[in-house]
Amino acid sequence: MSGKRKQFWAVSSFAILSLLVWVILAWRQGVAGFPLDDGWIHQTYARSLAYGQGWSYFPGQPSAGATAPAWVLLLVPGYWLGLSPLCWVLFLGLLQVWGVAVLGVKIWPYLSEQKGWWPLAAGTALVLEWHFLWAALSGMETLLIGILALGVLAALLFLEKQGNAGKCWQWLLVGVVVGFGVWVRPEAVTLLGPVGFVALFSLSGGIQKRLARLGAALAGVALLFLPYLWFNHWLAGSWWPNTFFAKQAEYAVLREASLLSRLGSVLTPLLAGGGVFLLLGVVLVGWKAVRKWQPAKLAGVLWLFGFIGLYAWRLPVNYQHGRYVMPVVPVLVLWGLAGFASFVGNRNQSRVGWVLGRVWGAAIGLLLVLFWWQGAASYRTDVAIINGEMVQTARWLAENTSPDDLIAAHDIGAIGYFAQREIVDLAGLISPDVIPFIRDEAQLADYLDTRCPAYLVTFPSWYPELTAGLPLVYQTNTAITQALGQDNMAVYEWLTCTP
Repeated sequence: MSGKRKQFWAVSSFAILSLLVWVILAWRQGVAGFPLDDGWIHQTYARSLAYGQGWSYFPGQPSAGATAPAWVLLLVPGYWLGLSPLCWVLFLGLLQVWGVAVLGVKIWPYLSEQKGWWPLAAGTALVLEWHFLWAALSGMETLLIGILALGVLAALLFLEKQGNAGKCWQWLLVGVVVGFGVWVRPEAVTLLGPVGFVALFSLSGGIQKRLARLGAALAGVALLFLPYLWFNHWLAGSWWPNTFFAKQAEYAVLREASLLSRLGSVLTPLLAGGGVFLLLGVVLVGWKAVRKWQPAKLAGVLWLFGFIGLYAWRLPVNYQHGRYVMPVVPVLVLWGLAGFASFVGNRNQSRVGWVLGRVWGAAIGLLLVLFWWQGAASYRTDVAIINGEMVQTARWLAENTSPDDLIAAHDIGAIGYFAQREIVDLAGLISPDVIPFIRDEAQLADYLDTRCPAYLVTFPSWYPELTAGLPLVYQTNTAITQALGQDNMAVYEWLTCTP
């Protein structure tokens, strides 16, 4: 068996084992589920599609509350096969973790001149990165968009290494991948940045050839991006999904902080692990790419920082371990390792440099392993909270309310899936009319009076004015939530309605 084939099978086995160990550790403690409520939103849309109820959250009411249409479609076969949502998501998660590991091994020769065991080290680092595993089990599209981004950047590295920067049909295909990425998550449109950068600033070809490359890529994007815009407009009368506006409105207050502070806030969760030392490697790759003028390598660096900067500018949230910026983690790991490899591979290195290189490598390896273990514990905690708060409340609603009852809620995932009640969404995902006053409790109260829900479901601290004086009819008693100093989810009876 050749060395490359051995590396392939080694990294494939390690990828599957790494994720399965997380799942087994959770199951042994009686924990099974998604680590965030939004995973159930996609499941609700997928179930509606699988059962012939169209693109709807509640039967008969089409809505654009799913940010990731392509991911929803990938969930549908699980229902056709009669599998539980958790089993199908685990299968998809295994495919994704395996895919990102193999892709990392394949990309390595285009990123670094270091050979031997280095490609295997790159693949291993990817499957030890705990953000990947958390994302793979989240029921969300987070890891898939990261894989697509890595695939686009890999294609740019390949085209640049060809010498003539590729043919127009190759750039068309790259554009199609970007267009498909938008169906997975709208942020994939940011990949137009590195694609355009390499198309225009590669050293090969005159201005006409450069413009032809760019035009072919844009044509490929348009083939899938324009239908995506039409799809959203057809569903909700807006070119972008409701979540695009709802999240920005809900967290608008965070944009009052300085941009530097927001950058630090968004970046911090990604540094939990080997991120700090990998980031040094990314900077080193960027610096060398400028000196040698390697646009494709530089494009990866620029996209990573640009993606983080975009979120710091418009949506500077860092909850759920920074899941919104997790798509950059494959680039952070591979480009970071490439920078580290170039440093330790320098044959003219001083003794001090030799020592620093070994300390740098040991720090990356040790932190990846330690946070792999800590990440598994965080995953179990997150799932236990979602099950104890959102899922438990949803099951109570299913058993103790009428199927005709209208429910007002901020977290709609588990409620939509388990309770199957019509929902007034205070977060604006399927009720976009609340977005203009999403944080104004007085206006929300007036709005609910006109909609006349039977119950309001929320954490009391989230809406202290809205819940004040309302009869409490149910509240969870999840110990792990209380131990973290947070309040339990509550169900209130909504008493006031405008006839």
